[in-house]
Amino acid sequence: MSLDLGAVVPFAQLLGFTLERFEGGESTVHFAPRPEHCNSFGVAHGGAVMTFLDVIMATAARSVQPDMGVITIEMKTSFMRPAPAQGHTLVGQGRLLHRSRSMAFVEGSVLAADGQLCAHATGTFKYVPPAERPDHTRGPLPTD
Repeated sequence: MSLDLGAVVPFAQLLGFTLERFEGGESTVHFAPRPEHCNSFGVAHGGAVMTFLDVIMATAARSVQPDMGVITIEMKTSFMRPAPAQGHTLVGQGRLLHRSRSMAFVEGSVLAADGQLCAHATGTFKYVPPAERPDHTRGPLPTD
């Protein structure tokens, strides 16, 4: 499934994330790191893993209201073990823990193919309506 669900995220597309589940406050996203996504130890770079977690949590938050966008307010990440790369697919699982009218509280996990937990994050996201420019293209989202 494409990540384009009303929210085009060019950086996520560049990294090659694929959305497998998007419903009921839960998301499953896959990421097959390539050599250019690795650090000097040959495992997935922490920045790529954090971007993966951000997308995992954002899609879980959006899954209950796909017509809204979300903006990351904060996230905390813990790394448990290196995330294998090159020839391995990482599985991301996101879950909406609580939401208010304008905020979502979410968690996300990155698992290696063997089910080992590599990283976990919690995050807070703000729901925002998609902004539309006068020429009817999507533009920056308001944050006030």
